Amino acid sequence: MTSSSSFSGGDPTLGPAGATAALILADGSVLWGHGLGAVGETGGEVVFNTGMTGYQEVMTDPSYAGQIITFTFPHIGNVGANPEDVEAITPAARGCILRAPVTDPSNWRAAQHLHAWLASHDLVGMTGADTRQLTRRIRDRGAPNGLVVHAPDGLFDLVGLRARAAALPGLEGQDLAKGVSCAQTHAWDQTRWTLGHGYGTLDTPAFHVVAVDFGAKRNILRSLASHGCRVTVVPASASLDDILSHDPDGIFLSNGPGDPAATGTYAVPVVRGLVETGKPIFGICLGHQILALALGASTYKMDIGHRGANHPVKDHTTGKVEITSQNHGFGVARDSLPPGVTETHTSLFDGTVEGLAVDGKPVFSVQYHPEASPGPQDSQYLFARFVDHMTAAKP
Repeated sequence: MTSSSSFSGGDPTLGPAGATAALILADGSVLWGHGLGAVGETGGEVVFNTGMTGYQEVMTDPSYAGQIITFTFPHIGNVGANPEDVEAITPAARGCILRAPVTDPSNWRAAQHLHAWLASHDLVGMTGADTRQLTRRIRDRGAPNGLVVHAPDGLFDLVGLRARAAALPGLEGQDLAKGVSCAQTHAWDQTRWTLGHGYGTLDTPAFHVVAVDFGAKRNILRSLASHGCRVTVVPASASLDDILSHDPDGIFLSNGPGDPAATGTYAVPVVRGLVETGKPIFGICLGHQILALALGASTYKMDIGHRGANHPVKDHTTGKVEITSQNHGFGVARDSLPPGVTETHTSLFDGTVEGLAVDGKPVFSVQYHPEASPGPQDSQYLFARFVDHMTAAKP
């Protein structure tokens, strides 16, 4: 229907004929479509992801907490959902916006239709949206707040919805890491998935890594285990003494959602203390940003952010270009990097900082996701680099 692909004011109670869902942005704009997943409404920051595969991994990535994901690839849901392709037990994303209706699964690994999977996790979705138009709007004007509403009866209280959308808080200043972090310390020894075998188990670890969980994806922990690391996962609020009491060979700082500056009261001082120990440290995404803050740099909210599986990044330590998987809405300010901290990776999309290292110490981090899931495997060498640092630090 024509009205499903355009922003409009609409009748204050009734959507266009056939519409069972709507996206209401904070400025009052409305995009009509068809409901998917749970019935009801959900609010958050509306962003877009350009990945062509891995929608289930994207929806369960804890870094998407507080966000509604617009998928730019039109055919989302055609391989269904299964219990293996999740990055967290409970999805942190708020909802999703899709272009095409979701077809029945056509993959041998599928265990559930995407509609049923979304509903089982109380996630509200919408199909039939003009995702190209929405993506251009986000690209040109920044990521807005919005509400996704699924109403099978086609009735929408637009006056109330617009008011609630306008009142939604932005992600700037929000500490979301504690909300997606583990509640207690636990061990991890599961390795990466392989065809015909599924996930494996690490039998003979060579190193012990403490992973600080700011919203860790499972495939990061699997990648560490696949590189010979027995992993102890600790909550985001773990103290310096808590972490060091495990006598780790190295410390990993995980990805996660929200404003990195909002972790300043608990995480940043701890990471500063970890750097002073001289132990090898590896940070990803939010962990990269928190490390930068601990080293004296500053972070900022990006207008759009980077979300997808096709982002080119140059590694200045090797001169090579890698295609990376990314998901972040905050960045590290280049001009704030203090002496002794070197920018190691740079985005070839927009020139933003994608990695750093501390001169003379085995401490480094990247803004993107070397574990992929979904995405290319170009950056797996970073886990090997971390292992090399731990090998060199062994007495």
